[in-house]
Amino acid sequence: MIELIPAIDIINGQCVRLTKGDYDQKTVYGSPLDMALEFERIGYQRLHMVDLDGAKSKHIVNSPVLRSCASETSLTIDFGGGIKTDEDIEIAFSHGASMVTIGSIAVTEPDRFMGWLEKYGAERIILGADVRNGKISINGWKEDSTEDLLPFLQKYIDAGVSKVLCTEISKDGTLAGPAIDLYKKVMKAYPQLHLIASGGVSSIDDIKALDAAGIPAVVFGKAIYEGKINLQELWDWQNA
Repeated sequence: MIELIPAIDIINGQCVRLTKGDYDQKTVYGSPLDMALEFERIGYQRLHMVDLDGAKSKHIVNSPVLRSCASETSLTIDFGGGIKTDEDIEIAFSHGASMVTIGSIAVTEPDRFMGWLEKYGAERIILGADVRNGKISINGWKEDSTEDLLPFLQKYIDAGVSKVLCTEISKDGTLAGPAIDLYKKVMKAYPQLHLIASGGVSSIDDIKALDAAGIPAVVFGKAIYEGKINLQELWDWQNA
């Protein structure tokens, strides 16, 4: 059964969602802690949290939000956005993150990423692979690198990475359905990978389709906040 991971994206301490990563297409939904408490109340155990200010600023900004959600819920939080230095990753873990998602550094400073992988272990490091037009995107999706997706994954899987969060940027925040063909391609190449699909989820049926395709996990956000997914109904389906 697919692992369900609701998402909270943060700007100025508030829960927001962007469309296709565009900071000018932002919708504000209120308190991250209130959302985290609601996820926990229903029974969810995981939370994907992204510091969008951090991703843009290239250093962690919203660590107090991480601390409050980690200290006031029992959710297992993976945190990303703005983790660029040894200090940043220490801040994330010391403020309550169980795992961190690292994307840009894996492209721009592979030696640093490898050092973190060795120091903290593959269970605590999720490789972020944000894709636009087949290329890995970095720095809050503001830049596209020259890295192609599958060779990029191969390099780090060979180094021990076991968890990958893959976002198809053209789908993210659009409620247009997930890039199932892309995820199936990744799983065909790396069947042992714990792949976390992200982007475009618009309904419980989308999640069921990902589950049927053998995708291990899914992150979803905007569909919650726009009322397209009933969290209780989804939980009941998974636990039936």
